[in-house]
Amino acid sequence: MINRQRLGETFQALAAIDSVSRTEGRISSEIKKMLEPLGGAVFIDDAGRHTGSDTGNLIIKFSGTRQAPPLMLNAHMDTVEPGNGVKTQFSDGVFKSDGTTVLGADDKSAVAVIIETMRAIHENGLEHGPLELVFTICEEIGLLGAKCLDEKMISAKFGYSLDTSDTETIITQAPASNRFDLTVHGKAAHAGAEPEKGINAISVAGRAIAGLELGRIDSETTANIGTIQCDGATNIVPEQVRVRGEIRSHSPDTLKRVSDGIVGAFQAAAENFETRDEQAGLPRIDVDMEEMFPATSIPEEHPVIQHARAAAERLGRQLTAKRTGGGSDANIFFSKGIVTGVIGTGMQEVHTVREWIRLEDMARTAALLLEIIGLHASRGQG
Repeated sequence: MINRQRLGETFQALAAIDSVSRTEGRISSEIKKMLEPLGGAVFIDDAGRHTGSDTGNLIIKFSGTRQAPPLMLNAHMDTVEPGNGVKTQFSDGVFKSDGTTVLGADDKSAVAVIIETMRAIHENGLEHGPLELVFTICEEIGLLGAKCLDEKMISAKFGYSLDTSDTETIITQAPASNRFDLTVHGKAAHAGAEPEKGINAISVAGRAIAGLELGRIDSETTANIGTIQCDGATNIVPEQVRVRGEIRSHSPDTLKRVSDGIVGAFQAAAENFETRDEQAGLPRIDVDMEEMFPATSIPEEHPVIQHARAAAERLGRQLTAKRTGGGSDANIFFSKGIVTGVIGTGMQEVHTVREWIRLEDMARTAALLLEIIGLHASRGQG
């Protein structure tokens, strides 16, 4: 029932539309144009106003032909940089870009899969329960669209997000994440004439960082410093350094302990630094610790897992529940009371100009999604 050629053409058409985060307006209009004729009711929320995007989250609802709880399907419309002017190349069943941009399979492959699935349902008159398609904005810059989603517009209490690589797994556990932004304040001075009058902010930060445990902390937890920023000249004792990073963990207690430990290390480095200006309160640390997303954990007996596994078995496949270290819109939906499993479309080497995807993998995901929708309708339960 899945039309592979049309699926590929849809993906190429979507990939060619520029939709780097905060510029999703054009692709939103194209998705609407493709799905509205199938009978969907279209809504756009006001997330654009909160995120700075040129559109809001796109929500398209289809009334069911069978009585069942609403089912949500999700993909995000934005891509990372360099994502403008994508020129797709298709050879031996594989889509790539020309090597100067990302391909945008993350997450336009998911958008194309959902569109093809809905077309197959429409053309073949297939039974289905109520479906709520949620295409989010600004996922790549902190899941902002999902965070700003008005959950009152969504009736579904469970569903699927298509936003990972492996087509043979369903992600049921994802970590919570904190993002930190620490500013170290020192004191400027001439580095050659009177360095003694300065307080080297880089030195303070360096001492703190040297004592941190970064990378994989344990089987559930990771920590990373991603950027260190200091503007100035080599003949000036640096007075300010900005250090940004993140912590992720499946354990709330460990997340808090590691987050507190990082902040504590910087504060201790400032307090114990040998050069101080007590009157000015230097060196000093400004702390900005933000929760990026909460953890998800779906029990084995939940219909999200059971339906997906049963659908895979009907196709002669096996779907394995998996824990991941990454976050997605599913984390935010989970916090809003929508239990969301994450399934893959086959996208590989995402966020690089080497990104690629097989058409066959997208078709396999569309077939699985079609089977999940049919099973959900026949069981009529959530």
